[in-house]
Amino acid sequence: METKKALPVLFAVMFLVMVGFGIIIPVMPFYAEEIGASPTELGLLMAVYSLMQLLFAPMWGRISDKIGRKPVIMIGIFGLGISFLLMALSTELWMLFAARVLGGFLSSANMPTVMAYVADITSEEDRGKGMGIVGAAVGMGFVFGPAIGGVFSSESLHIPFFLAAASSFITFFFVFIVLKESLTPEQRGSANKRAPLRHAFKGPTSMLFLLQLFVSLSLSGLEATFAYFAAEKAGLGTVQLGYIFMIMGLAGAIVQGGLVGRLTKKWGEGAVIQIGIVISAIGFGLILLTDSFWSAALFLSVFGIGNGFIRPSVSSLLTKQSAAGYGSTTGLLSSFDSFGRIIGPPLGGWLFAFAIGLPYISGMLLSLLAFILFQIFKKKTQSTIGHSSS
Repeated sequence: METKKALPVLFAVMFLVMVGFGIIIPVMPFYAEEIGASPTELGLLMAVYSLMQLLFAPMWGRISDKIGRKPVIMIGIFGLGISFLLMALSTELWMLFAARVLGGFLSSANMPTVMAYVADITSEEDRGKGMGIVGAAVGMGFVFGPAIGGVFSSESLHIPFFLAAASSFITFFFVFIVLKESLTPEQRGSANKRAPLRHAFKGPTSMLFLLQLFVSLSLSGLEATFAYFAAEKAGLGTVQLGYIFMIMGLAGAIVQGGLVGRLTKKWGEGAVIQIGIVISAIGFGLILLTDSFWSAALFLSVFGIGNGFIRPSVSSLLTKQSAAGYGSTTGLLSSFDSFGRIIGPPLGGWLFAFAIGLPYISGMLLSLLAFILFQIFKKKTQSTIGHSSS
Protein backbone atom coordinates (compact mmCIF):
# COMPACT_ATOMS: atom_id res chain seq x y z
CA MET A 1 0.00 0.00 0.00
CA GLU A 2 1.42 3.38 -1.01
CA THR A 3 2.58 5.55 1.89
CA LYS A 4 0.46 8.52 0.79
CA LYS A 5 -2.70 6.37 0.88
CA ALA A 6 -1.79 4.25 3.91
CA LEU A 7 -0.87 6.97 6.41
CA PRO A 8 -4.31 8.71 6.32
CA VAL A 9 -5.93 5.26 6.75
CA LEU A 10 -3.71 4.50 9.78
CA PHE A 11 -4.49 7.97 11.17
CA ALA A 12 -8.23 7.23 10.87
CA VAL A 13 -7.82 3.77 12.45
CA MET A 14 -5.87 4.99 15.49
CA PHE A 15 -8.13 8.03 15.87
CA LEU A 16 -11.26 5.84 15.96
CA VAL A 17 -9.61 3.32 18.32
CA MET A 18 -8.62 6.10 20.72
CA VAL A 19 -12.00 7.84 20.53
CA GLY A 20 -13.54 4.54 21.65
CA PHE A 21 -10.93 4.22 24.36
CA GLY A 22 -11.34 7.85 25.46
CA ILE A 23 -15.15 7.68 25.64
CA ILE A 24 -15.03 5.51 28.76
CA ILE A 25 -12.32 7.50 30.63
CA PRO A 26 -14.57 10.05 32.39
CA VAL A 27 -17.26 7.42 33.07
CA MET A 28 -15.19 4.50 34.35
CA PRO A 29 -14.79 5.61 38.02
CA PHE A 30 -18.54 6.25 38.45
CA TYR A 31 -19.52 3.09 36.57
CA ALA A 32 -17.21 0.91 38.68
CA GLU A 33 -18.46 2.62 41.85
CA GLU A 34 -22.08 1.92 40.83
CA ILE A 35 -21.24 -1.79 40.49
CA GLY A 36 -19.61 -1.71 43.94
CA ALA A 37 -15.89 -1.02 43.42
CA SER A 38 -13.88 0.62 46.20
CA PRO A 39 -11.22 3.25 45.28
CA THR A 40 -8.53 0.54 45.62
CA GLU A 41 -10.46 -1.83 43.34
CA LEU A 42 -10.90 1.00 40.82
CA GLY A 43 -7.12 1.49 40.84
CA LEU A 44 -6.64 -2.24 40.23
CA LEU A 45 -9.21 -2.12 37.42
CA MET A 46 -7.14 0.55 35.70
CA ALA A 47 -3.80 -1.17 36.43
CA VAL A 48 -4.85 -4.64 35.21
CA TYR A 49 -5.39 -3.25 31.68
CA SER A 50 -1.88 -1.77 31.57
CA LEU A 51 -0.48 -4.98 33.09
CA MET A 52 -1.94 -7.06 30.23
CA GLN A 53 -0.44 -4.60 27.74
CA LEU A 54 2.93 -4.83 29.48
CA LEU A 55 2.87 -8.64 29.23
CA PHE A 56 1.42 -9.17 25.76
CA ALA A 57 2.38 -6.21 23.50
CA PRO A 58 5.77 -7.80 22.60
CA MET A 59 4.02 -11.09 21.77
CA TRP A 60 1.58 -9.40 19.38
CA GLY A 61 4.37 -7.38 17.76
CA ARG A 62 6.31 -10.60 17.18
CA ILE A 63 3.22 -12.34 15.75
CA SER A 64 2.66 -9.42 13.36
CA ASP A 65 6.23 -9.91 12.05
CA LYS A 66 5.31 -13.53 11.27
CA ILE A 67 1.70 -13.45 9.97
CA GLY A 68 1.36 -9.83 8.79
CA ARG A 69 0.12 -6.55 10.27
CA LYS A 70 -3.50 -6.47 9.08
CA PRO A 71 -4.81 -9.62 10.85
CA VAL A 72 -3.15 -8.59 14.13
CA ILE A 73 -4.59 -5.05 13.95
CA MET A 74 -8.03 -6.59 13.31
CA ILE A 75 -7.67 -8.93 16.32
CA GLY A 76 -6.74 -5.93 18.51
CA ILE A 77 -9.67 -3.77 17.41
CA PHE A 78 -12.23 -6.58 17.58
CA GLY A 79 -10.96 -7.51 21.07
CA LEU A 80 -11.38 -3.91 22.19
CA GLY A 81 -14.97 -3.88 20.89
CA ILE A 82 -15.82 -7.13 22.69
CA SER A 83 -14.34 -5.84 25.96
CA PHE A 84 -16.37 -2.58 25.78
CA LEU A 85 -19.52 -4.58 25.10
CA LEU A 86 -18.84 -6.90 28.05
CA MET A 87 -18.22 -3.85 30.27
CA ALA A 88 -21.54 -2.32 29.17
CA LEU A 89 -23.32 -5.56 30.14
CA SER A 90 -21.44 -6.07 33.44
CA THR A 91 -23.56 -6.35 36.57
CA GLU A 92 -20.86 -7.65 38.92
CA LEU A 93 -17.35 -6.41 39.64
CA TRP A 94 -15.68 -9.66 38.52
CA MET A 95 -17.34 -9.23 35.10
CA LEU A 96 -15.80 -5.77 34.80
CA PHE A 97 -12.38 -7.18 35.70
CA ALA A 98 -12.77 -10.03 33.17
CA ALA A 99 -13.67 -7.52 30.45
CA ARG A 100 -10.64 -5.35 31.29
CA VAL A 101 -8.29 -8.36 31.28
CA LEU A 102 -9.62 -9.53 27.90
CA GLY A 103 -9.50 -5.99 26.49
CA GLY A 104 -5.93 -5.43 27.71
CA PHE A 105 -4.76 -8.78 26.32
CA LEU A 106 -6.24 -8.34 22.83
CA SER A 107 -5.96 -4.56 22.38
CA SER A 108 -2.24 -4.65 23.24
CA ALA A 109 -1.93 -5.75 19.59
CA ASN A 110 -2.99 -2.33 18.27
CA MET A 111 -0.26 0.20 19.02
CA PRO A 112 2.88 -1.88 18.31
CA THR A 113 1.43 -3.31 15.10
CA VAL A 114 0.32 0.06 13.74
CA MET A 115 3.79 1.49 14.51
CA ALA A 116 5.41 -1.52 12.82
CA TYR A 117 3.12 -0.93 9.80
CA VAL A 118 4.37 2.68 9.65
CA ALA A 119 7.98 1.42 9.75
CA ASP A 120 7.16 -1.02 6.89
CA ILE A 121 5.82 1.65 4.54
CA THR A 122 8.07 4.66 5.27
CA SER A 123 11.63 5.40 4.19
CA GLU A 124 14.11 6.09 7.00
CA GLU A 125 13.93 9.79 6.09
CA ASP A 126 10.13 9.93 6.50
CA ARG A 127 9.85 7.51 9.46
CA GLY A 128 9.60 10.30 12.06
CA LYS A 129 6.76 11.93 10.12
CA GLY A 130 4.85 8.63 9.93
CA MET A 131 5.25 7.94 13.66
CA GLY A 132 4.22 11.54 14.39
CA ILE A 133 1.00 11.13 12.39
CA VAL A 134 0.07 8.03 14.42
CA GLY A 135 0.91 9.91 17.63
CA ALA A 136 -1.29 12.83 16.51
CA ALA A 137 -4.20 10.42 15.87
CA VAL A 138 -3.83 9.01 19.39
CA GLY A 139 -3.76 12.53 20.84
CA MET A 140 -6.82 13.70 18.86
CA GLY A 141 -8.73 10.56 19.87
CA PHE A 142 -8.03 11.35 23.53
CA VAL A 143 -9.25 14.92 22.97
CA PHE A 144 -12.62 13.95 21.44
CA GLY A 145 -13.30 10.63 23.22
CA PRO A 146 -13.66 11.90 26.81
CA ALA A 147 -15.80 14.84 25.61
CA ILE A 148 -18.22 12.41 23.87
CA GLY A 149 -18.24 10.11 26.92
CA GLY A 150 -18.97 13.01 29.25
CA VAL A 151 -21.93 14.20 27.15
CA PHE A 152 -23.62 10.79 26.81
CA SER A 153 -22.98 9.69 30.42
CA SER A 154 -25.64 12.15 31.60
CA GLU A 155 -28.30 9.89 30.00
CA SER A 156 -26.93 6.62 31.39
CA LEU A 157 -23.52 5.36 32.50
CA HIS A 158 -23.96 2.33 30.19
CA ILE A 159 -24.32 4.35 26.96
CA PRO A 160 -20.63 5.41 26.62
CA PHE A 161 -19.57 1.74 26.76
CA PHE A 162 -22.04 0.77 24.00
CA LEU A 163 -20.79 3.75 21.96
CA ALA A 164 -17.15 2.71 22.48
CA ALA A 165 -18.02 -0.85 21.36
CA ALA A 166 -19.83 0.47 18.25
CA SER A 167 -16.83 2.71 17.42
CA SER A 168 -14.49 -0.32 17.67
CA PHE A 169 -16.65 -2.57 15.47
CA ILE A 170 -16.99 0.18 12.82
CA THR A 171 -13.18 0.56 12.89
CA PHE A 172 -12.80 -3.23 12.54
CA PHE A 173 -14.84 -3.26 9.30
CA PHE A 174 -13.05 -0.13 8.07
CA VAL A 175 -9.68 -1.92 8.49
CA PHE A 176 -11.03 -5.09 6.85
CA ILE A 177 -12.24 -3.20 3.76
CA VAL A 178 -9.70 -0.38 3.34
CA LEU A 179 -6.32 -1.36 4.85
CA LYS A 180 -3.95 -3.46 2.74
CA GLU A 181 -1.26 -5.72 4.16
CA SER A 182 2.18 -4.07 4.38
CA LEU A 183 4.31 -7.23 4.56
CA THR A 184 4.86 -9.49 1.56
CA PRO A 185 4.74 -13.30 2.09
CA GLU A 186 8.56 -13.36 1.72
CA GLN A 187 8.98 -10.76 4.50
CA ARG A 188 6.66 -12.74 6.77
CA GLY A 189 8.69 -15.89 6.06
CA SER A 190 11.99 -14.17 6.82
CA ALA A 191 10.62 -12.96 10.19
CA ASN A 192 11.15 -16.48 11.56
CA LYS A 193 14.86 -16.16 10.82
CA ARG A 194 15.21 -12.71 12.44
CA ALA A 195 16.92 -12.05 15.74
CA PRO A 196 14.82 -13.06 18.78
CA LEU A 197 13.08 -10.48 20.96
CA ARG A 198 15.96 -10.17 23.44
CA HIS A 199 18.04 -8.65 20.60
CA ALA A 200 15.67 -5.68 20.57
CA PHE A 201 16.90 -4.89 24.07
CA LYS A 202 20.58 -5.44 23.36
CA GLY A 203 23.36 -2.87 23.29
CA PRO A 204 22.79 0.88 23.01
CA THR A 205 19.10 0.56 22.02
CA SER A 206 18.30 -0.55 25.59
CA MET A 207 18.89 3.11 26.57
CA LEU A 208 16.00 4.21 24.34
CA PHE A 209 13.59 1.74 25.97
CA LEU A 210 14.59 2.98 29.44
CA LEU A 211 14.26 6.59 28.26
CA GLN A 212 10.67 5.86 27.15
CA LEU A 213 9.98 4.24 30.55
CA PHE A 214 11.06 7.42 32.40
CA VAL A 215 8.97 9.61 30.07
CA SER A 216 5.89 7.38 30.56
CA LEU A 217 6.46 7.23 34.34
CA SER A 218 6.61 11.03 34.71
CA LEU A 219 3.58 11.60 32.42
CA SER A 220 1.33 9.11 34.25
CA GLY A 221 2.43 10.53 37.63
CA LEU A 222 1.34 13.97 36.43
CA GLU A 223 -2.00 12.70 35.09
CA ALA A 224 -2.76 10.92 38.38
CA THR A 225 -2.10 13.91 40.65
CA PHE A 226 -2.77 17.09 38.66
CA ALA A 227 -6.51 17.21 39.51
CA TYR A 228 -5.68 17.44 43.23
CA PHE A 229 -2.80 19.86 42.61
CA ALA A 230 -4.93 22.20 40.49
CA ALA A 231 -7.80 22.10 43.00
CA GLU A 232 -5.41 23.05 45.80
CA LYS A 233 -3.41 25.69 43.90
CA ALA A 234 -6.09 27.30 41.72
CA GLY A 235 -9.45 25.95 42.95
CA LEU A 236 -10.13 24.24 39.60
CA GLY A 237 -13.01 21.75 39.23
CA THR A 238 -13.52 18.67 37.03
CA VAL A 239 -15.05 20.51 34.04
CA GLN A 240 -12.17 23.01 33.92
CA LEU A 241 -9.67 20.15 34.23
CA GLY A 242 -11.35 18.40 31.30
CA TYR A 243 -10.76 21.52 29.18
CA ILE A 244 -7.16 21.84 30.38
CA PHE A 245 -6.32 18.24 29.40
CA MET A 246 -8.12 18.79 26.09
CA ILE A 247 -5.92 21.85 25.35
CA MET A 248 -2.79 19.89 26.35
CA GLY A 249 -3.83 16.98 24.09
CA LEU A 250 -4.42 19.31 21.15
CA ALA A 251 -1.02 20.98 21.61
CA GLY A 252 0.72 17.59 21.65
CA ALA A 253 -1.26 16.31 18.64
CA ILE A 254 -0.49 19.43 16.56
CA VAL A 255 3.23 19.04 17.31
CA GLN A 256 3.22 15.32 16.41
CA GLY A 257 1.16 15.74 13.25
CA GLY A 258 2.88 18.87 11.93
CA LEU A 259 6.31 19.47 13.43
CA VAL A 260 7.90 16.11 14.27
CA GLY A 261 8.20 14.98 10.63
CA ARG A 262 9.78 18.25 9.48
CA LEU A 263 12.22 18.48 12.37
CA THR A 264 13.35 14.83 12.22
CA LYS A 265 13.94 15.25 8.48
CA LYS A 266 15.99 18.40 9.10
CA TRP A 267 17.96 17.53 12.25
CA GLY A 268 17.42 13.81 12.87
CA GLU A 269 15.45 12.02 15.60
CA GLY A 270 18.19 12.44 18.21
CA ALA A 271 17.99 16.23 18.20
CA VAL A 272 14.17 16.15 18.38
CA ILE A 273 14.20 13.71 21.34
CA GLN A 274 16.58 16.00 23.24
CA ILE A 275 14.49 19.11 22.46
CA GLY A 276 11.38 17.24 23.67
CA ILE A 277 13.02 16.20 26.95
CA VAL A 278 14.19 19.77 27.69
CA ILE A 279 10.74 21.27 26.92
CA SER A 280 9.05 18.60 29.10
CA ALA A 281 11.37 19.41 32.01
CA ILE A 282 10.58 23.14 31.63
CA GLY A 283 6.87 22.25 31.57
CA PHE A 284 7.19 20.33 34.86
CA GLY A 285 8.94 23.33 36.44
CA LEU A 286 6.27 25.76 35.21
CA ILE A 287 3.44 23.55 36.53
CA LEU A 288 4.66 24.34 40.07
CA LEU A 289 3.71 27.99 39.39
CA THR A 290 0.07 27.18 38.50
CA ASP A 291 -2.37 29.72 39.99
CA SER A 292 -5.30 29.93 37.53
CA PHE A 293 -7.14 28.12 34.71
CA TRP A 294 -5.08 29.86 32.01
CA SER A 295 -1.70 29.31 33.67
CA ALA A 296 -2.58 25.61 34.17
CA ALA A 297 -3.61 25.29 30.50
CA LEU A 298 -0.46 27.07 29.28
CA PHE A 299 2.01 25.18 31.50
CA LEU A 300 0.46 21.77 30.79
CA SER A 301 0.54 22.59 27.06
CA VAL A 302 4.27 23.34 27.27
CA PHE A 303 4.70 19.91 28.85
CA GLY A 304 2.39 18.33 26.23
CA ILE A 305 4.42 19.85 23.38
CA GLY A 306 7.67 18.46 24.82
CA ASN A 307 6.10 15.05 25.32
CA GLY A 308 4.73 15.13 21.75
CA PHE A 309 8.26 15.39 20.36
CA ILE A 310 9.61 12.37 22.24
CA ARG A 311 7.50 9.23 21.57
CA PRO A 312 7.32 9.30 17.74
CA SER A 313 11.02 10.16 17.50
CA VAL A 314 11.98 7.31 19.87
CA SER A 315 9.78 4.88 17.88
CA SER A 316 11.36 6.01 14.62
CA LEU A 317 14.93 5.77 15.90
CA LEU A 318 14.36 2.34 17.47
CA THR A 319 12.99 0.81 14.25
CA LYS A 320 16.13 2.05 12.47
CA GLN A 321 18.52 0.76 15.16
CA SER A 322 17.09 -2.52 16.46
CA ALA A 323 18.34 -5.90 15.28
CA ALA A 324 14.90 -7.49 15.76
CA GLY A 325 11.82 -7.18 13.48
CA TYR A 326 9.80 -3.94 13.57
CA GLY A 327 6.88 -5.62 15.37
CA SER A 328 9.13 -7.11 18.08
CA THR A 329 10.76 -3.72 18.60
CA THR A 330 7.56 -1.64 18.77
CA GLY A 331 5.92 -4.31 20.95
CA LEU A 332 8.73 -4.07 23.48
CA LEU A 333 8.49 -0.25 23.39
CA SER A 334 4.74 -0.47 24.16
CA SER A 335 5.60 -2.79 27.03
CA PHE A 336 7.94 -0.22 28.60
CA ASP A 337 5.27 2.43 28.08
CA SER A 338 2.73 0.28 29.96
CA PHE A 339 5.23 -0.42 32.76
CA GLY A 340 5.54 3.35 33.28
CA ARG A 341 1.74 3.70 33.35
CA ILE A 342 1.46 0.99 36.02
CA ILE A 343 4.11 2.42 38.37
CA GLY A 344 3.50 6.13 37.67
CA PRO A 345 0.08 6.75 39.30
CA PRO A 346 0.78 5.09 42.70
CA LEU A 347 4.28 6.63 42.78
CA GLY A 348 2.85 10.07 41.91
CA GLY A 349 0.17 9.71 44.60
CA TRP A 350 2.74 8.65 47.20
CA LEU A 351 5.00 11.65 46.36
CA PHE A 352 1.98 13.99 46.38
CA ALA A 353 1.11 12.82 49.92
CA PHE A 354 4.56 14.01 51.07
CA ALA A 355 4.40 17.38 49.29
CA ILE A 356 2.06 18.47 46.50
CA GLY A 357 4.89 19.70 44.27
CA LEU A 358 6.97 16.49 44.51
CA PRO A 359 5.46 14.62 41.50
CA TYR A 360 6.52 17.52 39.24
CA ILE A 361 9.97 17.94 40.81
CA SER A 362 10.48 14.19 40.31
CA GLY A 363 9.24 14.68 36.71
CA MET A 364 12.07 17.17 36.17
CA LEU A 365 14.57 14.69 37.65
CA LEU A 366 13.25 11.86 35.46
CA SER A 367 13.60 14.17 32.43
CA LEU A 368 17.22 14.79 33.43
CA LEU A 369 17.80 11.02 33.70
CA ALA A 370 16.18 10.52 30.26
CA PHE A 371 18.50 13.20 28.83
CA ILE A 372 21.56 11.48 30.34
CA LEU A 373 20.42 8.10 28.95
CA PHE A 374 20.21 9.63 25.49
CA GLN A 375 23.76 11.00 25.80
CA ILE A 376 24.96 7.46 26.66
CA PHE A 377 23.05 6.07 23.66
CA LYS A 378 24.51 8.76 21.41
CA LYS A 379 28.06 8.10 22.58
CA LYS A 380 27.75 4.34 22.04
CA THR A 381 26.29 4.68 18.55
CA GLN A 382 28.19 7.75 17.32
CA SER A 383 30.17 5.79 14.77
CA THR A 384 27.15 4.07 13.18
CA ILE A 385 24.24 6.46 13.60
CA GLY A 386 25.73 9.62 12.09
CA HIS A 387 23.17 12.25 11.16
CA SER A 388 20.12 10.78 12.93
CA SER A 389 21.48 11.37 16.43
CA SER A 390 22.86 14.82 15.77
